Amino acid sequence: MAIDARDAAGFYTTQLGRLTAGLLRRKLGAIWPDCAGQAVLGLGFAGPYLEPWREAAGRCIALSPRHMGVAPWPAGRGSLACLAEEDALPFPDLMFDRILLVHGLEQADNARRTLREAWRVLKDDGRLIVVAPNRRGLWAHAESTPFGHGQPYSEGQLARLLTGLFFHVETQTPALFAPPCGWPPLLRGFGLCERAGRLLAPRFSGLVIAEATKALHGAVPARQRASGRRVLVDAGR
Repeated sequence: MAIDARDAAGFYTTQLGRLTAGLLRRKLGAIWPDCAGQAVLGLGFAGPYLEPWREAAGRCIALSPRHMGVAPWPAGRGSLACLAEEDALPFPDLMFDRILLVHGLEQADNARRTLREAWRVLKDDGRLIVVAPNRRGLWAHAESTPFGHGQPYSEGQLARLLTGLFFHVETQTPALFAPPCGWPPLLRGFGLCERAGRLLAPRFSGLVIAEATKALHGAVPARQRASGRRVLVDAGR
């Protein structure tokens, strides 16, 4: 069952959500330290994680699938969020330098089609990051968080899915070892849990982060699209 965008936005207003977003932004920023002048697309519910690149990027868009709904982003600014069919993105081929897929793959109606569309709109030298709940971790089973909904993945499953759809997996990074709990004593130890988990139990992280590039011999199969299938809605309206 997919989580609604409003529920996901509500999670990120909690202390646990703010800690989670801060941790992942640091990890994502380390993978992509500089997106100056580039076109960046966030798929799923990516707004909380696009902030490190929004100001410097030449273009930065947050797109949510229709079944999830959309929340305005960024807060207090002109909206850069939109709504569309996840398997029929309203963008031309080879448009984006960077694509971040978070709260998207595990909740997709069809994960393979979602990744095919990402492959299509990603430039040949572009890079993709997929953030997905780890099926071995606690977060995949915590329905109080956006990561506790949909289909979780192990590192191997995620790598095979990407490779089978003409991506080359460059790196995989475990993240989020603190338990998905809002109890204040555990929240105070959030950073300690992250450091200890990486050393003691890396396979049981809450999330798997995979960075991938396009395999240029890949091809996206042609498909028929019903008229009126594409939807693009400005979240500020």
